[in-house]
Amino acid sequence: MRKKFEAPLKAKVAIEALRGEKTIAELSSEYGVHPNQISKWKQDLFLGAAEVFTKENKDKANLMEEEKDKLFKNIGKLQVENDWLKKKLDILR
Repeated sequence: MRKKFEAPLKAKVAIEALRGEKTIAELSSEYGVHPNQISKWKQDLFLGAAEVFTKENKDKANLMEEEKDKLFKNIGKLQVENDWLKKKLDILR
């Protein structure tokens, strides 16, 4: 069975690997991750670091925030409708 690692752990391990304070083998035994996997995360972090500063990334984050707001409004509306329907159902019983 494959282990699935969360993104924050991957980032933490990759950053520690980039720092070079500990060897890949030390990080591997500390976090229980295969050394090849740590090397891959390190490479992914290094190659993807420039994307953090792109305008596209910020625009995408803004769009996601707007979408999240719409969804929360919709959830609120549905909650109000659900409560109203429950009250009407209680009256009919």
